[in-house]
Amino acid sequence: VKVLDFGLAKAMQDGTDAGGQTGTAELSQSPTVTSPAVTRIGVIMGTASYMSPEQARGLAVDRRADIWAWACVVYEMLTGRRAFDGADTTEVIAAVVRGEPDWSHLPVNTSHEIRRLLHRCLEKDRKRRFADIRDVRFALDDAQTLPVHPPAPAVASNRRERLAWAGALLLCLVGTAAIFWRGAGESGTGVPARQTRAEITTPPTTDPASLALSPNGEHLAFVAFHEGRPKLWVRSLMTGDAQPLTGTDGASFPFWSPDSRSIGFFANEQLYRIDVDGGALRALARAAVGAGGTWNRDGTVVFTIVPDAPISRVSAMGGEVQALPTSQQGPGGNRFPQFLPDGRHFLYFMAEMAVRGVYVGTLDGPERMHLFDADAAAVFVPPEQIVFLRAGTLFIQRFDPGRLALEGTAVPLAKGIAVDNTGMPAVSASSIGSLVYRIGSGNRQRQLAWVDRSGAQIGEAFAPDQNNPSNPSLSPDGRQLAMSRVVAGNADVWVLDLDRRGAFRRISNAPTPDIAPVWSPDGKRIAYAGRGRDNFALVERPTATVGDESLLVDTAGQEIPVDWSDDGRFILYRQQVALLGQLDLWALPMEGDRTPIPVATGSGDERHGQFSPDGKWVAYESNESGRVEVYVQPFPGPAASTVVSTEGGRQARWSRDGRELFYLAPDARLMAVAMRIQKDGRTIDPATPVPLFQTRLSATVTGGSVVEYDVTKAGTFLMNTLVVEESAPITFILNLRSRQE
Repeated sequence: VKVLDFGLAKAMQDGTDAGGQTGTAELSQSPTVTSPAVTRIGVIMGTASYMSPEQARGLAVDRRADIWAWACVVYEMLTGRRAFDGADTTEVIAAVVRGEPDWSHLPVNTSHEIRRLLHRCLEKDRKRRFADIRDVRFALDDAQTLPVHPPAPAVASNRRERLAWAGALLLCLVGTAAIFWRGAGESGTGVPARQTRAEITTPPTTDPASLALSPNGEHLAFVAFHEGRPKLWVRSLMTGDAQPLTGTDGASFPFWSPDSRSIGFFANEQLYRIDVDGGALRALARAAVGAGGTWNRDGTVVFTIVPDAPISRVSAMGGEVQALPTSQQGPGGNRFPQFLPDGRHFLYFMAEMAVRGVYVGTLDGPERMHLFDADAAAVFVPPEQIVFLRAGTLFIQRFDPGRLALEGTAVPLAKGIAVDNTGMPAVSASSIGSLVYRIGSGNRQRQLAWVDRSGAQIGEAFAPDQNNPSNPSLSPDGRQLAMSRVVAGNADVWVLDLDRRGAFRRISNAPTPDIAPVWSPDGKRIAYAGRGRDNFALVERPTATVGDESLLVDTAGQEIPVDWSDDGRFILYRQQVALLGQLDLWALPMEGDRTPIPVATGSGDERHGQFSPDGKWVAYESNESGRVEVYVQPFPGPAASTVVSTEGGRQARWSRDGRELFYLAPDARLMAVAMRIQKDGRTIDPATPVPLFQTRLSATVTGGSVVEYDVTKAGTFLMNTLVVEESAPITFILNLRSRQE
């Protein structure tokens, strides 16, 4: 046994910390104390072979110097030689400052994780070192839970020596765990390890509830901003490194494959999977407003296409999507499924107040069971615990996944958990029993702001809103603003009086979602997507009163309005015949027999569209070329379309005089295109698109949204911008089981 004083004695120099507070700072953060007699001539103190580079240079040190010294000892126990050595102190210090350990001396069967851990602890630049020994402990625990790979062939005479050093390393790790993490439990006593917590800081985000801990506990996936856009990030809990994943713009609600190698997520009205190491991206299924997914060891993915749809299943390789009979019994939405250990049963959340709570369903039949009441989705924590939310408090309770039964009593775990307005808490668990959660608001905040053609904000419609306002639509006189908002878990149509900032009126009040409002040209009525027989239907109602809803179009699929012509004669709407069918644009005549007429029904998906002010043209977006572009064609058709965008485009809107068309480029820049109509009146010649400014809108198709900005008569814009905030850190809990012992 080797016992070392890793560093120098530390003390508070005058009883105050760096901020002037008496006796509140941690001792490990105070400066290194040297002998008063030699301080002025720069004499350093410590054991040379275990000094950090900054300590060897006579600089101030902190706990990262101790981590360096610890790694020196581990290296020595593995190799039987010092990491930094020399004939005298001068040579040793030179090796510490400029040299590197001879990594070839490590036993050949030393795992990659341990090698990487030592490299990280022995970084010359202390900024690249682990910041806290707790992080080292996490990495050590993870390294011991990974599968052991067969060692490379070794010389027979070295085998015993290498096994001896491997055994020494194991003892070192166990000893280090006991020294650096008090209460880890004595070996063989049956005493459970004490619960321990750490905090993980992420880049700013608009989606704090989108996070997922990998099953093996090694990585954390979360959504945060990168280069002005929300993306999926993956952070190693072993090294602390975090990287955004290419191709994941607009991602939400990530979930892991059982082998921790791939991640499922929702974006662009699709369910995707991405391989973490190779970055390969695959679209699995359409999911307009994905509300959670889960993945079992048989390669089955269970997910929710929209918050109020049945739960569906699809292969992890893609293919046919099948609705599960479990969730077709009764209303309420079936959200955020999570497989239980048998890979057949799963938890899910129903949001409607009459049936609100956590349920258990199965792949094998229509059976379902109400487990308990809760305010959001629950998370199973292996081997036999469950966490759930009530009144803002996260509780933990024993749960037998075999009997599908709760045991014992619920114990409070944390308060103020962030919860998405669709019912997903910012909570995730690994298969080894660790847990992460984030406190704060889980709702995606947006700010409706007035912006000029240079991109400068010239005003705001109202303060940042946590109720997920979407699809803003200015009234014809510009004095009112209609939008969808999610309040108490349900989406409704609201109208804001712009002359009285913050004066909202709820126009619809059904217990099911009402979204995507558009104004009649006289401002007296609003059309929107409301509940029909089976799905969204096209409805309209007066703006002055609540009620008097009229059903306009109701098929077995869904209808969502996108515009109302300025002459009042047509409502343009998007139709999807089946839940996963193709998207087309149709026009409903508001006079005569009201038989819908096709507008854009090509081989691709035609989404948002808008009539030109004179009603003779329709601009819309389609992916028929393999990439979403903006097109214009005469109305009524049929007629040939003209592509307007050049490198992809979404959310087309006309200027009020019809001379320009605006759209969002893939990088979320707002583009402007001058529109020149030929003498025949049936041909249009778009000019080269010109970028105006970088927006803070989402250029991806998210949340079933139609369009996230509007154009004023004055030529300025109302932008429903994403609010990017410094979010609360994510709390990581190790040994969660001890809470119930």
